[in-house]
This record gives sequence, structure tokens and C-alpha cells, in this order.
Amino acid sequence: MKRALITGISGQDGSYLAELLLNKGYEVWGVVRRHSIPENQTSRLETFRISTNERFHLVYGDMTDMPSLMSAISKCRPHEIYNLAAQSHVRISFDQPAFTTMADANGVLNLLEAARMLCPSAKIYQACSSEMFGNEQDSDGFRRETTLMRPVSPYACAKLYGYNLARTYRSSYGMFISNGILFNHESPRRGINFVTNKIVDGACKIKRGEVDKLALGNLDATRDWGHAKDYVKAMWLMLQHDKADDFVCAMGESHSVRELCDMVFSKLGLNYKDYITIDPKYYRPTELTDLKGDCSKLKEVLGWEPEYTFESLVEEMIQAKL
Repeated sequence: MKRALITGISGQDGSYLAELLLNKGYEVWGVVRRHSIPENQTSRLETFRISTNERFHLVYGDMTDMPSLMSAISKCRPHEIYNLAAQSHVRISFDQPAFTTMADANGVLNLLEAARMLCPSAKIYQACSSEMFGNEQDSDGFRRETTLMRPVSPYACAKLYGYNLARTYRSSYGMFISNGILFNHESPRRGINFVTNKIVDGACKIKRGEVDKLALGNLDATRDWGHAKDYVKAMWLMLQHDKADDFVCAMGESHSVRELCDMVFSKLGLNYKDYITIDPKYYRPTELTDLKGDCSKLKEVLGWEPEYTFESLVEEMIQAKL
């Protein structure tokens, strides 16, 4: 039986990945930080009763605490490690750049060193981000594995450090470490402080008469949005390949926040223009204007194909809220 260790298992991606691996017969170990209200940490897992599975285990740990990561690895003895833990909110990284760097950059170093000492043969997935590209893009408007990376946020800088560290450990120590450069991916389990779920939640509350306005930031920013379920399948495929590599995972199309608002409100029989207000506090100090990824390599090498479209993703999120 394969054993997998997932950091950040209580997040959106971690919960979907845990489900996927359990369904494939894995023994799954998840690292969670201690929280004064434990159910807040595992609510995404309890929803699908993952924690009642005898092949599922949770251990306390923190990316900034290397001994705790070593303890988790020693207990699990993993064949595969998926590092999904992070301070993952870009806007918040401007308010907490030091913590973001400790968790998202130094944390990768802690995990890779722990793995190098205790389980050097384990296959490792490192969660990277399309934010690493900044506003750089190729002449056709796409970002791909060969596109120049010039991050414009503390979050993206930290992620780029982790990305390069993973590549260095792969080449220097011969470890199997694949970087997944994932573009934005959402789901009903997305945090309420991320713009997709914020819009869906706000629109549904307006529909029910609970609130009458929704404050947002830059409506003209565009993103390449996919479903987290599809993207965790890509993570798994990367570790089943016979060679560690770097892969972009994206839908290949971009949509603006304004377009997302229009779609969500229209599906509820509303006009977003009647309810959206603009609050400057939601703008980033430096903004990414557009993100669109080319996942040709992922499709050709690993055979990945998404099951969701942008519209079916939005519909699922709306139905979950209703």
C-alpha cells in the first residue's frame, strides 16, 4: 500500500487530494497546525468523512518547525510527499511578508531537508504558482514552463524561491521533485476571502436578501480559472511519471473579475452592476493584469484533461452556496 504525506491537507487542495488518494487505495497522512478550535482546521475533511477512514491520519506540524516535519515523515514513512502548505493569499502577503516568506520559502527548505535526511527516495510534489510569472508573458499572451518569471508580490517571491529550491535539490541530490505551476483553481471549498468564493457567497446573500451590496477591488484583472478537483489529479499524475519535471497546469483561457460577476449574478437572475461597489483597500500595491497558462506539456506528457469548464465550476459553486 502506498503512503502519502500531505502538508496543507486542511485546505481546499489538500482535502480534494486526500479524497483522490484514498479512493486510489493510499494510506494518507496529513500535517495540520494546532488550532484552538480544532474543527476549524478539519472542516473540509469532515464534510466528506475522510477522518473516519482507517487509512487516514492527522499529525500536528508546521512548515516553520523542521523537527515537527521530521516527526511527521518518521511516522508516515511516505512514498510520496505533496507540499501544499502555504500562506496562500496574495493580498495578505503584502501585509505579512515576513510570515509569508517563512512559511512559503523557508518552509520548503525545511521540508526538503527533512525528506533528504529521512526519505530521500520519496517522490515530492512542490506546489508553485502562476503568480511567479508576474506580468511577464510570451508573445502569444500565454505563460508556460519556459516563460520568464518576475514576481510582483511577497507571495510570488516566496513561491519562486521554493520553485528554484526544488529544482536545485532535484539536480544536486538526485531527488524526485516535481514542480506544479498551477494557475488559479477554485471550488465550493475555496476560502471565503478569495475573490471567486467571495463573489458567489455575496451574490447568494444578496439573492436571499441578507445583504444589499458587495465590495470588490479591481474588476478588470483577468485570471485563468479551473477546478481544484482537476488540478489535484494533475499533482498525482506528476508523481506517477518516471521523471521529475516542471509542469504548468491551466485551462488556457482567461476571464475578468467583471465577467465572473456578470456570470454569477446572471445565474441568480440579478444584474451585478446594481450591487457591486469598489473599495480601494482590495487593490494590491502591484497588480497582475492578466494570467493565462499553456498546459500543452502537461497534456502531452501526462495525458491530463480537465473535466470542468469555467461555467460548470461557477455553477457548482453557486449550487453549493444555495
